Amino acid sequence: MVSVWVAWAAPMVLAADVGFEKPLRLMAAGKPIGVESPGYACPAWHDLDGDGKKDLIVGQFAGGKMATYKNLGGLKFSERQWLMAGGTVAEVPGVW
Repeated sequence: MVSVWVAWAAPMVLAADVGFEKPLRLMAAGKPIGVESPGYACPAWHDLDGDGKKDLIVGQFAGGKMATYKNLGGLKFSERQWLMAGGTVAEVPGVW
């Protein structure tokens, strides 16, 4: 019984030591990074251009498009670009 308790309690102890930074609004080309209506988004980090800096990708619920923001360093990002595939804006259709 003790080993089960220790296994259960260990994640709680580790979680108590975790802290979060204060939130901040990310800006791109002088404007706040946002999403299109209705506002559902799925942000992710990935080095899209192979420069060693993770770029920001924000999925958009409306139309299934993905906005990309090139990481310029120092929490600065380029203007929004849509993820392209075959010369057109890539879309991941929803089930709605």
